[in-house]
Amino acid sequence: MTNSWTDIKNTDLVLIMGGNAAEAHPCGFKWVTEAKANRGAKLIVVDPRFTRSASVADFYAPIRQGTDIAFLLGVINYCLQNGKVQKEYVANYTNASLVVKEGYGYKDGLFSGYDESKRDYDRSSWDYELGPDGFAVTDTTLQHPRCVYNLMKEHVAQ
Repeated sequence: MTNSWTDIKNTDLVLIMGGNAAEAHPCGFKWVTEAKANRGAKLIVVDPRFTRSASVADFYAPIRQGTDIAFLLGVINYCLQNGKVQKEYVANYTNASLVVKEGYGYKDGLFSGYDESKRDYDRSSWDYELGPDGFAVTDTTLQHPRCVYNLMKEHVAQ
């Protein structure tokens, strides 16, 4: 979490995943209940355990242990496929518009640069493509096939 607990009172949606804020952070969780009461905010809890946070959730997703990344990739895929992404924000305030070097790839569950003998990656193919000015090449239209946005879209579609 990068914002303060008190800012949660201004939200319309709270997602708690892999934690139990109602018990672990009761002073902070009061802002969740305030958002629910005053703004009609929805609370989603994603956790294998039925916790105190889950007991007051509008939606409880009892995932199996170890499936959190698969769940999140599914959420990202849903958002991308159904136009639930604020593209202007993503293009201007994240790395989504940056273009990755030629040679980067993902195949058979492995990213490019995998060395089977070392069981480690050479991450040099994961760098951004640099322009003549020495800065990373960007595509704020998010159309370039190697921009982070499209590579992520392709990855989560699997």
